[in-house]
Amino acid sequence: MDTINAAMAAPSYGFFATIFIGLIAGWIAERITSSSHGLLTNILVGIAGSFLGARVAELLDIPIRGFVGTMVAAVAGAVVVIAIWNAARR
Repeated sequence: MDTINAAMAAPSYGFFATIFIGLIAGWIAERITSSSHGLLTNILVGIAGSFLGARVAELLDIPIRGFVGTMVAAVAGAVVVIAIWNAARR
């Protein structure tokens, strides 16, 4: 029960900030992996990457603080999402 209360009290970004972070992280990951996606795909990849990066950082006890930390985790996660997507398409 304490975990649920801690998660509910944790600060989070709003809807538009999530979209913005997803867009930027997806675009950066697209450039890193030399992929070519559209705007919507970049947003979705960035949002998925943000969740993946945050969970991996949490498992490894790496603190994510501020906008820069969030972007680093989101980009790293988005690169992994794109790599998995490209491997699955082959």
